[in-house]
Amino acid sequence: MGDYHFVYKDLEGASTQWDDIQRKLGNLPPKPPAFKPPSFTPAPDESSAPKDKSWIDNKTEDELEDLQDDPDLDDDRFLEDYRKKRLAEMREAAKVAKFGSVIPITGSDFVREVSQAPSDVWVVVILYKEGIPECTLLMRCLEELATKYPATKFVKIISTDCIPNYPDRNLPTLLVYNNGAVKANHVGIHSFGRRCTPEGVALVLCNSDPVLNDGLSGSDPSSKAVIDGVRRSFLEKVVKAHEDDDDGFSSD
Repeated sequence: MGDYHFVYKDLEGASTQWDDIQRKLGNLPPKPPAFKPPSFTPAPDESSAPKDKSWIDNKTEDELEDLQDDPDLDDDRFLEDYRKKRLAEMREAAKVAKFGSVIPITGSDFVREVSQAPSDVWVVVILYKEGIPECTLLMRCLEELATKYPATKFVKIISTDCIPNYPDRNLPTLLVYNNGAVKANHVGIHSFGRRCTPEGVALVLCNSDPVLNDGLSGSDPSSKAVIDGVRRSFLEKVVKAHEDDDDGFSSD
């Protein structure tokens, strides 16, 4: 009869007395540590988190709206006022973020994008055609203004898509809308001065109405304030150009 060797395996991590003796003699490697599951950590309960300014700051716009009926905020006037302030800031930022460039539209978009724009939004429309140098020049000015005044809506539309058979000799044409009505129109590029700069266009647009708006909270929206700012910007450009010219002609 052959020799039979039976190997008895105990529970994982357990050890027999014989194994312990062999380990002490160095005949077996050290016993591996017994498996120990990680300790359970319950998920944080948001309702138990302290409600302070940072708690409000971490909320989205929808979450802030949902907190309107929170009983805890009803008892904390400071937090409720801060919630309203944050919500107003988010809504203002969202409104400003809608613009910032010259948006292309078609004839079918005109009523929705221009005539039906919110009453607090000024809309500047350029009627143009590709390949006309004057249109290209005015468009560059408007692109710069759209970036600087993102709360004013700038749109562009091909002239004959807006008005059938509109004569090219009238291009570019600028229309200014507010609250569904035309407030001003400027036919041709000569309306904006000999050189047609962004500053010159801004001065014409704000001659009687606060058309340009940078959307910054607390800023003065009056046309006079915008014109004063444009004049400052224009003077800064003139001074810088003069300094650059002086540097170009300076001798070593």
